[in-house]
Amino acid sequence: MIVDLFSKRQQKLRGDLPDVYVYDEIPEQLRVQIIHIWWEILGDEQAYLDRFRGAQKVYQVMADTLCKEYGLFALDGRNGFQRNHHKELAGFLQEEQNPERVLDAIEISFRFIDKFTRNVDYLGRAHASKFADDAIKELNARFREHGVGYEYKDGEIIRIDSQFLHAEAVRPALSLLRGPEYAGAQEEFLKAHEHYRHGRTKEALAECLKALESVAKSICAKRRWKHAPQPTAKALLDVLFDKGLIPPFWSSHFSGLRSSLEGGVPTGRNRLGGHGQGTEVVTVPEYLASYVLHLTASSILFLVEAEKALP
Repeated sequence: MIVDLFSKRQQKLRGDLPDVYVYDEIPEQLRVQIIHIWWEILGDEQAYLDRFRGAQKVYQVMADTLCKEYGLFALDGRNGFQRNHHKELAGFLQEEQNPERVLDAIEISFRFIDKFTRNVDYLGRAHASKFADDAIKELNARFREHGVGYEYKDGEIIRIDSQFLHAEAVRPALSLLRGPEYAGAQEEFLKAHEHYRHGRTKEALAECLKALESVAKSICAKRRWKHAPQPTAKALLDVLFDKGLIPPFWSSHFSGLRSSLEGGVPTGRNRLGGHGQGTEVVTVPEYLASYVLHLTASSILFLVEAEKALP
């Protein structure tokens, strides 16, 4: 739970709160606040020492997962014997200088919060699912509070460039893609965000197109609309338009959208991210990758909602 302290209200009045997102710095205060969330939801030091209802096991698996991926015996650089995984993780979160590794720890910990703490047997809480939901909401609110441009959503830490675009396009698109028929598209769209977060902009464009194509294929499969065995994005979109996904009497209103769908995402990917680059290295600017991500989210949102509205 976030408390609206007097000092915070004064900061707001003075305009001291950050209005531009940062991505390469995780403030110390934010790190400590996340550790407090761990204590409240995963269990504190006493719960860890008492091996209370799996708390010790959760901290151990989290620490060991990071150690294995980083090629370490322990996160604190020791030999890995007689470890206190609870203290080890807290120390790592406070002291690690690489922001991407800090985000690794945050992402893994909130996956455990999202999955394991919803069980009423974990720490013996009634309404366990609400505690997990509240913890995730608090994390995302803390990110915003400190002007750190990330959010936890559907098991991933994803990057935010515009809070408005994220709230109005990306988040609703991810929610719509939760259905089993769109599982492939969801995976590809999350991969696009993962590539973008790590600066792999060409790969982000490629995954955007894959996600858009997967949504179109899923709609065709759901409606039993035929298409070529290996259709291009344009061919798939042509099927959707020809089948009346957009009513004919609204065609003029959606001509701009059709142009964006056929030209924006596919062309951006095909020219910059989807083919061999030859002797000259192709660079995809970050601002272009951001634009395509949000354009893809808006397009997915429209297509899925339009399909649902068909008789």
